[in-house]
Amino acid sequence: MTRGRIRAKLRRSQLYTFACLRPHVNETEGSVQGCPRVIYCNQPHMHKKRPLKYCTNYISTTKYNFFSYFPKALFEQFNRVANIYFLIAALLSVTPLSPFSPVSMLLPLAIVVGVSMAKEALEDWRRFMQDKEVNARKVSVHVGNGVFSYKPWEKIQVGDIVKVEKDQFFPADLLFLSSSYEDGICYVETMNLDGETNLKVKRAMEATSPLNEDEAFKEFTGTVKCENPNPSLYTFVGNIEYDRELYAIDPSQILLRDSKLRNTAHVYGSVIFTGHDSKVMQNATTSPSKRSGIEKKMDKIIFILFAILVLISLISSIGFAVKINYQTPQWWYLKPKETDVYFNPGKPLVPGLAHLVTALILYGYLIPISLYVSIEIVKFLQAIFINQDISMYDDESGIPAQARTSNLNEELGQVDTILSDKTGTLTCNQMDFLKCSVAGTAYGVSPSEVELAAAKQMAIDLEEQNRESANAKHKNSGSEIELETVITSNDGNDFKRRIKGFNFEDSRLMDGNWLKEPNVDTLLLFFRILAICHTAIPELNEETGNLTYEAESPDEGAFLVAAREFGFEFYRRTQSSVFIRERYPSKGQPVEREFKILNLLDFTSKRKRMSVIVRDEDGQILLLCKGADSIIFDRLSKNGRMYEEATTKLLNEYGEAGLRTLALAYKQLDESEYSAWNSEFQKAKSSIGADREATLEHVSDMMEKDLILVGATAVEDKLQKGVPQCIDKLAQAGLKIWVLTGDKMETAINIGFACSLLRQGMKQICITALNSDSVGKAAKEAVKDNILMQITNASQMIKLERDPHAAYALIIEGKTLAYALEDDMKHHFLGLAVECASVICCRVSPKQKALVTRLVKEGTGKTTLAIGDGANDVGMIQEADIGIGISGVEGMQAVMASDFSIAQFRFLERLLVVHGHWCYKRIAQMVIIKDFPT
Repeated sequence: MTRGRIRAKLRRSQLYTFACLRPHVNETEGSVQGCPRVIYCNQPHMHKKRPLKYCTNYISTTKYNFFSYFPKALFEQFNRVANIYFLIAALLSVTPLSPFSPVSMLLPLAIVVGVSMAKEALEDWRRFMQDKEVNARKVSVHVGNGVFSYKPWEKIQVGDIVKVEKDQFFPADLLFLSSSYEDGICYVETMNLDGETNLKVKRAMEATSPLNEDEAFKEFTGTVKCENPNPSLYTFVGNIEYDRELYAIDPSQILLRDSKLRNTAHVYGSVIFTGHDSKVMQNATTSPSKRSGIEKKMDKIIFILFAILVLISLISSIGFAVKINYQTPQWWYLKPKETDVYFNPGKPLVPGLAHLVTALILYGYLIPISLYVSIEIVKFLQAIFINQDISMYDDESGIPAQARTSNLNEELGQVDTILSDKTGTLTCNQMDFLKCSVAGTAYGVSPSEVELAAAKQMAIDLEEQNRESANAKHKNSGSEIELETVITSNDGNDFKRRIKGFNFEDSRLMDGNWLKEPNVDTLLLFFRILAICHTAIPELNEETGNLTYEAESPDEGAFLVAAREFGFEFYRRTQSSVFIRERYPSKGQPVEREFKILNLLDFTSKRKRMSVIVRDEDGQILLLCKGADSIIFDRLSKNGRMYEEATTKLLNEYGEAGLRTLALAYKQLDESEYSAWNSEFQKAKSSIGADREATLEHVSDMMEKDLILVGATAVEDKLQKGVPQCIDKLAQAGLKIWVLTGDKMETAINIGFACSLLRQGMKQICITALNSDSVGKAAKEAVKDNILMQITNASQMIKLERDPHAAYALIIEGKTLAYALEDDMKHHFLGLAVECASVICCRVSPKQKALVTRLVKEGTGKTTLAIGDGANDVGMIQEADIGIGISGVEGMQAVMASDFSIAQFRFLERLLVVHGHWCYKRIAQMVIIKDFPT
């Protein structure tokens, strides 16, 4: 009866409407239509027989296995034209037509193929050892009677209850049951999945959150019915039957393999997907097989040599047939009447054809088989040199360069276009609080790197102008002194303790001086928003005795450090409250204040904001909000726009300085208003169905309106060490550099100036789309025509340029790029782009990065190199002729998909110049190619 009621509830639920890919299992076997996968939690023995027997948790990323190595490796080797020729020649050498022993042909072929296969085996062995290390990781698994024991990852089964501890990776896709926090939350780092460094908040089901001790799982059982394995990281359809109740499973309750537990002592979870069924493995793509330009050119040379060989052999066989037909009958001493079929004067065609085969073998050394052996050895040794190059070893991270394949070494010396990510590749992805705006007043005097770069460029320009003037020595020295003061304004403060995440300088706000400002109340609210509106966790650094913060994003961590330095230290969080130490306005000991968290409206890429509703010690209910300025400004009340104009102007200035900005706002709530809204919010939060997220977003929108603007923040993402110098040298060498970034245009342009991608005097071409609210076909055609006209006019302007030294930079945004990449326009766009010294694509998606890379590679026919550090760069890296992964802070997805990996962008110069050109020159000399760059 109970099972029937549950089945009826499931049929009535909206989850039942989801179709699944795999044919559903019969209901008599425990499944239901729409949710074909059945998992018995804490009962792994139930999954030993089909149809409930699922794949193991063993994973393999190798190219070969024990059985497939020889057929696959041989197939790879005989994709080469020369090897096919040598194989045919070797087979012919065992026939009676061969002029010499078969060993002389078979042995060189075996050596060539054997060396290449051995190199492939060694590179694949390294992948196998990496997989072995991952499969051998230990995790605590429930073995019965409330006892947990450590097992290797590869032994985990579907249905197991696992206990994952802080800073450990999740061994499989888990259903989040409970955590060390009473309210059942945990913080997860997903940079190995999506490249995002910010922490994600996960929440366990309320029904299972009390199970926060080992003993609690002694009698725990549950039945999960869910979708089949699929690659979607952000969706999950399923439900769990627990304690005779049916609960919907939300995607936020799924902990994905290869993400890491942070800021939480431990969590418990039930294994849902294992091994290659897990979502991260479902998203894994095999790197495409790439061939170098020299290898392709060698194939052409082999064809030419083979054609010459056939021609020589054909002439020889024709001459032999003529001799056989006309002269051999007169040579009585050869006994022409007693010859076999290969020497028959009566039928000269057959001897002629037989001689053709003999000549092909005899003259076969025209194609040098030893060349391939030499090239393979050079490539293999060059890869070892790259791996052991001390000049590309990063002391800070301890990461060396790594040649993940040796097939493309010489291609490094032929790069024509570099396509680079920005955040984490050109920049450090470590934020410093630099400036802020409160009540329309600007605070912060420290210059950004963009401003410093502009000041240095101005100094250089002035120096050049003054050198041309005979009487400008005094002015020149004066200008240098003045600009040097601007550039080195921070140098006088080097003795101060460097605070990570805080590079703010302004005496008006420091040391309690903000109390003397005219807008004290607004400043107090600004500091409290920084200290309260977040999801971070404080941790005590035992070495220094200071608090550090584990935040969802680097920006949020910088805000908390700034709040602490301003005198508002966030020091403790519980499931329901945030505690702040306020040093001011009290002159004695800091005052500890508690703010009760009533609701938390999370930040998402779609919402572009986050809010927290709190009750202060006076009982006042406040909504504190921070988000993108365009989003916040649209939600301001009429009375809340007092500082909008001044703040907008300052935000534009911050954007021009290359800073990342957020707007801060608040709203006071009365008890009745909040109670009415909260009941709707709780109802939406507990709803079951596909429209749950949409309902939650709608209810959140109802609250996040009629806000009052408080101010804005500006944080700086520092450039990596040596990036400007590296880009400058690559540009001087004639390499074209494209930056593909998700930042807005103003920020990307100014970062371009900071890293020498854009230079003073370089003419900028900005391609933007018309603002059209209409989505009709006619409106889209009008936008498209306008973009085409801009591209055509820009191309014409470059052609008419009379200055031979003029340089152009192309800047285009993602929405415009979507039109520019269409089939009927992409070649016009590419024609304009290749005429420019630098190209910056802003607001681009990961898919657009890959499409741009493909366009450049196929459209120009020249060697392209893509470099990035995150999962969103994988498509671009795999699409390029050469993919470089940065071993940065955004996980290992880019590195695993790359052909080479380095620790920082600045090492790219040495990789291309020293290793790339050296290897290409040596191999080009072997192949006798004369067109390599000097």
